[in-house]
Amino acid sequence: MGEGTSSSLQIKPPSRGSLITILSIDGGGVRGIISGIILASLESELQKLDGEDARLSDYFDVIAGTSSGGLITTMLAAPNQNNRPLYAARPKYDGKYLHSQTNKLLGNTKLDQTLTNVVIPTFDIKNLQPTIFSSYQMAATPSLDAKLSDICIGTSAAPTYLPAYYFVNQDDQGSTREFNLIDGGLAASNPTLVAISEVTKQVTNKNPDFSPFKPIDYGSLLVISVGSGSPKQEHKYNAKMAAKWGILGWLYNNGSTPLVDSFTQASADMVDYHNAVVFQALGCQENYLRIDEATLTGDLASTDIATKKNMNELVKVGEELLKKTSFKGEFGYGFAKLLSDERKLRESNAQDGQDSN
Repeated sequence: MGEGTSSSLQIKPPSRGSLITILSIDGGGVRGIISGIILASLESELQKLDGEDARLSDYFDVIAGTSSGGLITTMLAAPNQNNRPLYAARPKYDGKYLHSQTNKLLGNTKLDQTLTNVVIPTFDIKNLQPTIFSSYQMAATPSLDAKLSDICIGTSAAPTYLPAYYFVNQDDQGSTREFNLIDGGLAASNPTLVAISEVTKQVTNKNPDFSPFKPIDYGSLLVISVGSGSPKQEHKYNAKMAAKWGILGWLYNNGSTPLVDSFTQASADMVDYHNAVVFQALGCQENYLRIDEATLTGDLASTDIATKKNMNELVKVGEELLKKTSFKGEFGYGFAKLLSDERKLRESNAQDGQDSN
């Protein structure tokens, strides 16, 4: 394996194929159910092409996730006792439930044991800077090889909803490092750009897994960015309201947190804006797909209302999103076929390489 990667990886390296494949999953609390619907649909399409045992981690070089998206990421990439993904993609991923079950579900599994490379942004409240738990950074920074359960609880510790999370990790040399983490959404609620940056660093550093790709060669990337829905059409706030808020008003207003809502949504939108412009400018817009629903209102727009009724409604939102022609045609057939073909190409080239030795 190349620099900074784990020997547990099941996917053949990009050097055996023609693309670098990236899956990014936004945060969003219980709205992660929408992401789960999208991911389950993609996995189903891949199974139609490659058999029932096909899992998303078999197809993506990197899976990135923030907050509830980070929880989903670990469920897709953590190994079971047979060294296959712990969970299949599921339509009912509830970030609140996953958070409460993290230790039980993941046990002592660490970052270096994932079946594909993962990238999970968090924010260290003590150092006031992002901490990115990346499979690619473990060689240079062994202290990042933490338990997945600790990483998950950290990236999903949303201010005002869940407490900040403290833990100490010890590397193989006995050195310790403390982490004081809150929601990764403060750094990157849409982690797509973080994932692309991690890949670009590997290419720049001449990681053999990425040979012969070149930096900033966006035409060699295949990126699927999955949102968890947003309430930006709800018009919950306006300037007249905000002008009357003091500190407490910005932190809490009618069950919502305007300050957190504003910067997490702005962060996600700016990442999508950047990616869409860059991919189009480089003539490879067909290599980037952003899937999100921007019309959530009421309880559906909340990140923490986990009633059965609301969760069922979120499932319906995800199902309706899949029915939209602009997504279903590209996503259900084009992207699944591209991923399947890329996997087969890598396996064929890897076999040819073994035969020639």
